[in-house]
Amino acid sequence: MKRLAYYAALYAGFFRAALLSNIQYRASGAIWMIGSILEPTIYLVVWSTVAESRGGDVGGYTASEFAAYYIVLMMVNHLTFSWIMQVFQFRIQFGSLSYELLRPVHPIHADIMDNIAFKLVQMTLMIPAMIVLILLFEPAFDFSMADLVIALPVLALAFLTRFLLEWSLALAAFWTTRTIAINNMYFAVMMFVSGRIAPIALLPAWLRGTAEVLPFYYVVAFPAELINGSLSRDEIVSGITMLMVWLVLAWLLMNILWQRAVRNFSAVGA
Repeated sequence: MKRLAYYAALYAGFFRAALLSNIQYRASGAIWMIGSILEPTIYLVVWSTVAESRGGDVGGYTASEFAAYYIVLMMVNHLTFSWIMQVFQFRIQFGSLSYELLRPVHPIHADIMDNIAFKLVQMTLMIPAMIVLILLFEPAFDFSMADLVIALPVLALAFLTRFLLEWSLALAAFWTTRTIAINNMYFAVMMFVSGRIAPIALLPAWLRGTAEVLPFYYVVAFPAELINGSLSRDEIVSGITMLMVWLVLAWLLMNILWQRAVRNFSAVGA
């Protein structure tokens, strides 16, 4: 109980500090979020136009169903994304990580709270954007209360899995001063197999099979499809199982890399 109370107080403190910081710099955060809104909006317009030009649907998706998919996907991506890969190398290069290592807790705890606080503040932008898209494109939502109830823990699992994977990849900055190429390669793969460019059902069979093995689909498109009510019970169970497997693997990977990275960082600083 004491340990649980300790972490509860720790997370509460990190969250308060992160929330104040994000409120102070909310304008820069809003600029960052514009891209997150524009991306699914562009794909929504493109696929809706294609569906209408082909007689009403593409691969079983109508224009209204594309609208529902991408509007929900926009919110899911907002709730699960992180920027840690873009900034971690600067924490090492400019020395801020050295101060963070002096704390008696793992730096990932503060990063998690910073991420959550940012998303909470930027919901003031995301919710109006979602309402506007709903009014403009008239999406055909087909979800039930049961889908939403299941989606809540799935979103939490997806966030943790994606955060741990990207935090692990960010640790490459301990071994190289330039991580841009690694990040770009990661995001290029993710765009294709996470359902952001197109729903997984529209991908070629070989690429769809690849997506069903990698974690990217399960942290983005899977929660969106679940919320939209487009998955069967077996698909939901299979998706949650895969998500939990990838969460455990991501946690193990992060711990292994962190232990080696800190030793490497200490050796360089000696």
